[in-house]
Amino acid sequence: MIRINGTEIDLTDPVVLGIGALGVLLLVLIVAVMRLSSRTRHAADPLAGHMQQLGETVRALAEGQQQLYGGLKTVSESQAAAQNKMIQLIEARLSEVQRNMTESLHGSAIKTTRSLSELQERLATIDKAQSKIEALSSNVLSLQDILSNKQTRGAFGEIQLNDIVSKALPPDAYSFQATLSNGKRADCLVHLPNPPGPIVIDSKFPLEAYEALRGAQTRAQKIEAERLMKAAVRLHIKAISDKYIIEGETADGALMFLPSEAVYAELHANFGEVVREGFAARVWIVSPTTCMATLNTMRAVMKDARMREQAGAIRRELGLLYKDVVRLGERAENLDRHFGQAAKDIAEIKISATKAGNRARRLDEFDFAEGEAVSATDVVRLEPKG
Repeated sequence: MIRINGTEIDLTDPVVLGIGALGVLLLVLIVAVMRLSSRTRHAADPLAGHMQQLGETVRALAEGQQQLYGGLKTVSESQAAAQNKMIQLIEARLSEVQRNMTESLHGSAIKTTRSLSELQERLATIDKAQSKIEALSSNVLSLQDILSNKQTRGAFGEIQLNDIVSKALPPDAYSFQATLSNGKRADCLVHLPNPPGPIVIDSKFPLEAYEALRGAQTRAQKIEAERLMKAAVRLHIKAISDKYIIEGETADGALMFLPSEAVYAELHANFGEVVREGFAARVWIVSPTTCMATLNTMRAVMKDARMREQAGAIRRELGLLYKDVVRLGERAENLDRHFGQAAKDIAEIKISATKAGNRARRLDEFDFAEGEAVSATDVVRLEPKG
């Protein structure tokens, strides 16, 4: 412990120690500053140059920063303008795309609506067709019912025959259900002239035998069906030959009408001997197609016969027509002579009228030609009135 001016100081006191340390530190700093100041005086000149260069560098950096700021500002403005332009372009493109999509969707909606309408119409048409098919199916079933009965099947063949004959021949050339002298009634009698004379067309339909033939599964069934088919057709041929070929009344033959092209084709394809037997019996088998051709031939025969019947009347009319033509020529000559005389008279009248006009003009002008000879026949005498 020490005493300074009556004040005791404890050297072990931490405060005193701290103050002492601080004083020593200050002393050291002062010495360092003094040394630094001595050194600074020697280095002041180069440091001033460096400071000046540093200032110029700082100014250059400031200017560069200013330029950089301006460039960045320009770039920012350009970027902003480009961004705005890009936004406008994108908006315009989006608007166009939206409009195109709207139009496309609208057109697609219209097309879809039209397609749905057409589809609905087609479905309605299909429904109608389905209804017609169902009705046709029922009609087919009814036709099967008709063909399964012999009487109704015969009526069906007669109706088909009537339709073909009425289309091929004039009304006065045929008769349906005509009764012959033997009391038999023919389905159709065509009034052909002699020769060959009226010919009968009878409708036959060997349906059972044909169906048995088509439905045969075994060889034995087929042989039996062929036998039945031959027997049925031969029976029809004999019945037609016995009933409808009458000497002196009908033609020397008759037609057997099969209202089925399939049955007709089957006969001519596989039963040629039966067809030839029909030829021998003067019974000719025809189908709807061949019947129409045969009837057209008959119509030509009728037309030729009627032309022959009318040949005399035609010659008589031609003679009268020739006389009328000759008479017409004579009257035309007379009329031509009258026209010639009338033309001559008209010419003389024109001459007289011209002379009368000239005389009237001279009288009006008191122009009398001297020495003009006037005959007594040209003088008109005026008789005094009684």
